[in-house]
Amino acid sequence: MSGLALDVEAVEAWAKDNIPGFTGPVTATKFSGGQSNPTYRLDTPNGSYVLRRKPPGVLLKSAHAVDREYRVQSALQDTDVPVAKMHALCEDDDVIGSAFYIMDLVHGRTFDQPRLPEQTPDERAAIIDEMNRVLAAIHSVDLDAVGLADYGPPGHYCQRQTDRWTKQYHATQTEDLPDMEALIEWLQANMPDDDGQRTLVHGDYRLDNLLYAPDSANVLAVLDWELSTTGHPYADLAAVVMQWSMPATTEGRGLGGVERAALGLWSDQKFIDTYCERRGISGIGDFNFYLAFCFFRMAAILQGVKKRALDGNASDPERGLKLGEYVPEFARSGLEAAKR
Repeated sequence: MSGLALDVEAVEAWAKDNIPGFTGPVTATKFSGGQSNPTYRLDTPNGSYVLRRKPPGVLLKSAHAVDREYRVQSALQDTDVPVAKMHALCEDDDVIGSAFYIMDLVHGRTFDQPRLPEQTPDERAAIIDEMNRVLAAIHSVDLDAVGLADYGPPGHYCQRQTDRWTKQYHATQTEDLPDMEALIEWLQANMPDDDGQRTLVHGDYRLDNLLYAPDSANVLAVLDWELSTTGHPYADLAAVVMQWSMPATTEGRGLGGVERAALGLWSDQKFIDTYCERRGISGIGDFNFYLAFCFFRMAAILQGVKKRALDGNASDPERGLKLGEYVPEFARSGLEAAKR
């Protein structure tokens, strides 16, 4: 059995003991695409589920934390943030070789390309507006009320994240990138003062991590909470703007060079202004720092994806290598954002 193959019999036996009403036989199908925690669809006579597990092999400390994904989505069940229903978490590596959790399968639509080529201008505007609403909802969660006050360490979020991802980047580095080192140096030298804002942050908020209803612009579930923590909300907001600045290609998944207005797509400024209105914020200073920070963090993440692909334990090695080719571009774009 390969490292990414799923021991279906072991999953079935464990689920029968831990999930009320779970019955076999079970068939499992691995979802394609994702580069972090391998994800599988489980079909049973009584319904379908999703299993998300840690990848096999030697992993970086604190990476692929499926237990945190399970915790945050469980905490958000009764909030304005749409998430799938969580069923059970297995932290015993002996069951299938790594920790995993099982949640409901949510039937909906995902959009890989922010150009939304199959939608009308009005539909595109509604999809982006809902994306904006959900982001504001994530940042408006009462951490104490949902039991997430201790979900992330206290202190300066951007400083903490810059230090963490610098270490992660250097631990997975496969070549010398002067732009990346210069970007790290700039971030450290231009770190803004901690303004006291501390909210739930998703950590990888973008269109393709949202599951929309089949027949409306309503988001049914926010996916991929692996990088979530408590921290500064502007990092999530800047992540959206960062993604849109990328090339409008299959791999770039951005809006670079796209005439947005004619297509019903929002400008960066409209997205920022509408977000601020929803959160009662008058404006955002130092936005270029948060944008540069997001480029840096994505470069570090993709470097890790590339290293796992080279080591043979990536969820999708071929795509992982392709994504790894973007590391220099993200580093270069981060420096450009820093100079704005």
